[in-house]
Amino acid sequence: MGFGVFIHRSDSIYDDSPAERYQFPSQYLGRARNFVGDWIVYYEPRKVHSTRGYFAIARVQQIIPDPSAPGMYLAIIEPSSYLDFAKPVPFSDANGVVELGVLNEQGRISGRAQSAVRPISPEDFDRIVRRGLDDEGPELLPRIDATESFQFAEPQTPFQAESSRQRLEFLSSRIVRDRAFRRIILGAYDERCAVTGLRLINGGGRAEVDAAHIRPVEANGPDVVNNGIALSGTAHWMFDRGLITLSDDLAILISRQVNDVEGVRGLLNKTGYAIAPKHQYQRPHPHFLKWHREHRFKQ
Repeated sequence: MGFGVFIHRSDSIYDDSPAERYQFPSQYLGRARNFVGDWIVYYEPRKVHSTRGYFAIARVQQIIPDPSAPGMYLAIIEPSSYLDFAKPVPFSDANGVVELGVLNEQGRISGRAQSAVRPISPEDFDRIVRRGLDDEGPELLPRIDATESFQFAEPQTPFQAESSRQRLEFLSSRIVRDRAFRRIILGAYDERCAVTGLRLINGGGRAEVDAAHIRPVEANGPDVVNNGIALSGTAHWMFDRGLITLSDDLAILISRQVNDVEGVRGLLNKTGYAIAPKHQYQRPHPHFLKWHREHRFKQ
């Protein structure tokens, strides 16, 4: 086992769904097998417009032949292991490249940096994860009485661990993952409720909005930005109980079981559509929206 890097583009031609599977050709099979049971970092190349750099981690559960594409393979991602970075990490900064393993003996970037599937040292892995998930800037915890959606039994502490293995144990904590997920979703939606359009900040400077999973964690919903949506308390309550949902084009649908349809309509965006994040990769994915309509929405 060992740590690895998977290169993924938001405009990829491959059949990738980073929180669920990663498709790759047979030339990388030997390398990819080394990552089974261990963790990889997702990286988006610098030549991609508005690249995210190193943007997430996930654990590889198994490698299987792709049943729909001869000569291709799938790295199956362990359910609930995927986690977007709160702060994507650039390939390089003023101090040079972050992944030192891509340098040759002369200290120059080698061809290894172009390899779509490659091993990464524990030191490089730890450095990237630490930078991607360190808590810097203002806290984005929910308001003190938001006990139904978030149960924070521990005080916030800086993201610290003595080794990459200890760090990953730390990241398995639901408390830590909810914190990171909240930061990602609120950033994508500018701390604004997607279905009401309200952007309310309380007296303590915290946003009065929740980071809601579209497909919930208890139903194997991943902590990926396109499985999340920013919702105010009332909208979150209605969404979780299936009184509202979204179509694939983000039209807001109201259940026929709502007893005050006009009142609910008065709360929602006048356009009838949810606010979409700036970037395409952040938008709610049709795969997760379909799950919500089929398993939560009350027709």
